[in-house]
Amino acid sequence: MDEQRRDGGSGSADRRILERISEMVEAERDLRAALVEGRIDQSTEHRELKDIEEQLDQCWDLLRQRRARVRAGEDPDGASVRSVEEVERYES
Repeated sequence: MDEQRRDGGSGSADRRILERISEMVEAERDLRAALVEGRIDQSTEHRELKDIEEQLDQCWDLLRQRRARVRAGEDPDGASVRSVEEVERYES
């Protein structure tokens, strides 16, 4: 039995979320390098990092929701992206 059948296709969606997380982590590294190299100023770095960090938090939250739904025997596709405000409230 392949992974897609075992998990109802959730493995593929989870992989896409993890790929997006990896892309954003790389974008964070690029921003930091751009600052060190003088290609962007500190305020630009802070503004763009904040945006990336919020998106990362949303991705991690979605992945946690999906995994919790699987553990509970529910459809992971019932998970949804929550607003930045809602995710940040959970993280504090």
